[in-house]
Amino acid sequence: MGIKKVTLIGLGAMGVFFAPKLEAYLGKGNFRVLAEGERKERLQSKGVTINNVKYQFAVITPEAEGDPADLIIMAVKDTGLTQAIHDIRNQIGQDTQIICVMNGIDSEERIAAVYGWEHVLYSYMRVSIAMNDGVANFDPEWGKVHFGEVKNEDLSERVRSIKELFDTCNIKYNIDPNMIKGMWFKFMCNIGENLTCALLGVPFGAFHVSEHANEIRRNAMLEVVEIAQRIGIDLGQADIERQENTVKSIPFPNKPSTLQDLENGRITEIDMFAGKVVKLGKELGIETPMNRMFYHGIKVYEEKNAGRFEYKVIQQ
Repeated sequence: MGIKKVTLIGLGAMGVFFAPKLEAYLGKGNFRVLAEGERKERLQSKGVTINNVKYQFAVITPEAEGDPADLIIMAVKDTGLTQAIHDIRNQIGQDTQIICVMNGIDSEERIAAVYGWEHVLYSYMRVSIAMNDGVANFDPEWGKVHFGEVKNEDLSERVRSIKELFDTCNIKYNIDPNMIKGMWFKFMCNIGENLTCALLGVPFGAFHVSEHANEIRRNAMLEVVEIAQRIGIDLGQADIERQENTVKSIPFPNKPSTLQDLENGRITEIDMFAGKVVKLGKELGIETPMNRMFYHGIKVYEEKNAGRFEYKVIQQ
């Protein structure tokens, strides 16, 4: 099951991690970005700049037929996932595999509900990339894509085929023994780190120097741990502790995705993050005060960005 054609949907802060290396190996005809409308026009006219190099990747539209991909990488935000699932319909062939590297814990289930589990592998990313107005700068050696079956003691043929592609392209990856635990670990870290920074308006560097920021982060992570344990996922205090060195190694000025969204006036993925924790907490009878604060606080920030609190004095 060799991979010769790859389609990427979502050339944002996660998509740029893959694009240059895949194009360098596969060539423009076999690596392509799926886009339409204004985004397609922008990518074709302006391209994107990654680590000071301008790229204009081949772009195809969702209507393109007869040329399915061997691998589809979905790197969209939660707010765009439903549309992206529809848009990849003509890229699905008999042996096409899909990895969805977006945040969250249920995107695979949503994709498999449409295309079947035979086409879907689990995936997530551990990487910090800032992208603004088509420009991204990051260390390509810092960060990894994680992918695999639910369990990976023995690698399946489809996992091996993606492994071989990433090895050839020098794309950093990890195949977790237990992908469900890995995804919940990433989810827990996002809840603690991403949302603390977003609500307080601080970069990752806050966790280098502020015990107050770390106190908020750890308590939010504990709510995720309690939910995970209730549904049988082996997540615990040791997992919180093993993240301590990692979070303090993230470059000081880097900002997580939710803070970037707020600062740029975009709708965030708060429903997929704290909203999901609050929902599960209600279903399981678990209190989630930290995540309720995150959820409602960031919703207020979105309302502020939308101009809901603007007040104009009417002159008499």
